[in-house]
Amino acid sequence: MTPVPSGATLSPGTSHAVLKSLLGAWALAACSPEETVAVEAHLTDCAGCAEEAVRLRDAVALLHPEDGLDLDPALRTRVLAGALGRRPARIPVPGWAAPYEAEAARLDALLHDIGEADWRAPVRLSWFDGSRDRGVGRDATVACVISHLAAVDGLVAGPLGLPDPLGTGSPTERTEAAWACAPSGAPPAEVRSAWRDQGRSLVRTVSFADEDVAGRDVDYGPYSLALSDAFLDRAFECWVHAEDIADAVDYPYEPPSSAHLHRMIDLSARLLPTAIAGRRRAGLAPPPRTLTTAGSPGRALHLEIEGRGAGHWYIPLDTPAAAPTPDDAVAHIALDGVEFSRLAAGHVHPEDAAAGAIGDQEAVRDVLYATASLSRL
Repeated sequence: MTPVPSGATLSPGTSHAVLKSLLGAWALAACSPEETVAVEAHLTDCAGCAEEAVRLRDAVALLHPEDGLDLDPALRTRVLAGALGRRPARIPVPGWAAPYEAEAARLDALLHDIGEADWRAPVRLSWFDGSRDRGVGRDATVACVISHLAAVDGLVAGPLGLPDPLGTGSPTERTEAAWACAPSGAPPAEVRSAWRDQGRSLVRTVSFADEDVAGRDVDYGPYSLALSDAFLDRAFECWVHAEDIADAVDYPYEPPSSAHLHRMIDLSARLLPTAIAGRRRAGLAPPPRTLTTAGSPGRALHLEIEGRGAGHWYIPLDTPAAAPTPDDAVAHIALDGVEFSRLAAGHVHPEDAAAGAIGDQEAVRDVLYATASLSRL
């Protein structure tokens, strides 16, 4: 293939073949500024070249040790200057997938920064068993946690036409299958790479997909979620298990950004009416008091989230598909956003949640226990 002459100017109509020939130089940061702009503009439009660019960048990374997280003090200024000088991506990540992309990147940075011995560190996975109203747990290692995340992330692959070696099954069933098949003592780099590559493929695929992809069903076994909600679920799990790992290896770890945490809390709030109804069918909660038709007002609990992810939700208490108003609230719970999220993850028992509550105490208890019952392995 004929190389681009040194000093040549690339026009907006530069051919695909010429731009593809520059990918190797681009991966090595050896392109001129004009070539870099042209190549990166092309990558937002061409999925094939975008995948090749990722492979080349990963190959370049193998040629030298990765840098640590002790950043150059001048990096922030350079990054801001570069960001302000560039146009927005023509094919951005969908808003509903952005929390997953961010949480996966943060966890990957944590994994990059720990030593090989830390991958064998004991990690306590805990959740709330809603059928017995008690907390349960399981011992694992950092490597097992990453394999678990990869196994459940695979649920999203099928609806996107991506390979999923584990096939169907609930998150727990998929995790058990992944752990049973995992080679003993697999190299940390291999475990990390498998999880990271799958996550990048998921994000890249939805970024190039049509808008209606968000509504595709993702089968979780006992229930299903729209693809957009499944990405939020995966973002939430990624953060929760990143905290599990961080606690195990004594690594400082911050909660998600407020905007992303708000989206995760919103998903939990939307799942609560069905969770409350499920607990009633199982005899774990008192029967409904006043059933209404779908879309009609009905008794509700006002859930107020403070701090990160702040917002207000009105949770139907009797009919899951009801549409309550503030006037229908019979109780009010106030919780910090991170505390609510840890309750939804099963890391806090409902009786121990730092919640301020007024009004109907039966409704308060139902919602707190239903929130904890959203958790799983």
